[in-house]
Amino acid sequence: MSGIRQHSEHDFADHVEAVQRLRRDYARLPADAPVRLAKPTSNLFRFRESAATARLDVSAFTSVLSVDPAERVAEVGGMTTYEDLVAATLPHGLMPLVVPQLRTITLGGAVTGLGIESSSFRNGLPHESVREIEILTGAGETVVARPDNEHRELFYGFPNSYGTLGYSLRLRIELEPVKPYVHLRHLRFGDAKEAMDAFGRICADAEHEGRRVDFVDGVAFGPDELYLTLATFVDRAPWTSDYTGTDIYYTSIPRYAGTGPGDYLTVHDYLWRWDTDWFWCSGAFGLRNPTVRRVWPRSLKRSDVYRKLVALDRRTDFSRLLNLYRGRPQQEPVIQDIEVGVERGAEFLDFFHSEIGMSPVWMCPLRLRETARPAEGQSHVWPLYPLEQDRLYINFGFWGMVPMRPGQRRAHHNRLVEEEVARLGGHKSLYSDAFYAEDEFWRLYNGEGYRRLKHAYDPDGRLLDLYAKCVGNR
Repeated sequence: MSGIRQHSEHDFADHVEAVQRLRRDYARLPADAPVRLAKPTSNLFRFRESAATARLDVSAFTSVLSVDPAERVAEVGGMTTYEDLVAATLPHGLMPLVVPQLRTITLGGAVTGLGIESSSFRNGLPHESVREIEILTGAGETVVARPDNEHRELFYGFPNSYGTLGYSLRLRIELEPVKPYVHLRHLRFGDAKEAMDAFGRICADAEHEGRRVDFVDGVAFGPDELYLTLATFVDRAPWTSDYTGTDIYYTSIPRYAGTGPGDYLTVHDYLWRWDTDWFWCSGAFGLRNPTVRRVWPRSLKRSDVYRKLVALDRRTDFSRLLNLYRGRPQQEPVIQDIEVGVERGAEFLDFFHSEIGMSPVWMCPLRLRETARPAEGQSHVWPLYPLEQDRLYINFGFWGMVPMRPGQRRAHHNRLVEEEVARLGGHKSLYSDAFYAEDEFWRLYNGEGYRRLKHAYDPDGRLLDLYAKCVGNR
């Protein structure tokens, strides 16, 4: 047991005590007020008007309880950030199978709200590496859900439920070994069809030009400038780049594309390569300006800092009023992640460049893990987000502002995206605003299966339902 990083039985005893305390706190909350978690960070982009809510303190569930290098598993509090989880696992030469791009995404949030990253073409989504979840249900009970016990249906139905069935308090997850460094190769393509074909080939073989590929993602800077980034674990690196200071990761992609040596990062810096500039969204705060970048403290080049600034802008209406004062068109925030089958990816990009006109666009391939198979009588493994087995999808992420024209309907561009994704048989993540009609929403997100779980684990409706939370924005 000496090889196990174990916060001992004492920490697990503290966890049990915290669970009991949370159940008492939950029972005391007013039954007629929406429940919100009192936590310092959020990566949702459904900004709500302030309203009377009951806050549930979950600060006791923010730590890594244990890491077992021999079994390659970790026991983790549901509100633990991936930043803290990675800090606990890397010293053992291990990482979670999928590490979402932003440091303050929590493990529980990535499971109940879905997460993705460049290992998803071989490891699926974060919930697929979960072995068991301890959940505080809407009924105020705590249950341990596993694929093989009486709460099996909740285990498989928890992903994409966004805290409307309950809250994860502890998760047991799989880990995988890492090497100290990651070697990056950036491949340029002149049109979307070529890039999608390359995604299909490379992800099927997990190699390119005879070399293993451990991570795959990409960026579309425009209709005729797309890059796939292939990354491979390596034991040694002739140098390592640093994108936490004056250099910017995404601007390095065209610079290194096609060059012989490629680029190298430590595994730690690779996992957080997108967080420093919130992909490219830090440009809205002037961080592409070298002068601003030099004086902006390194410790504040983080996605959670930028999100707080966006939240402040939404509360104060500063940007809208400034555009009005300057006589500029009003802008619509288009902050979405969607995925379509790789065979429809070029169609989506053609639509997006023509109708939305925003760039860059992040591209990330994903496929359900081979170990995941639907239960008897079920058509999908994860019923609330029905991805097809043995099919490669491409996730497209785009986050920014689009000018509005007079006479356009409310949320015009967001609705166009939703309609096109539905036409292409794809899916949309629900961390941001959604505008579906209720009947369409439940058709897309398995209303029948959801209502069955809701009745079983939140029969009195203490928690909002999925439509009210994600579309009604309550």
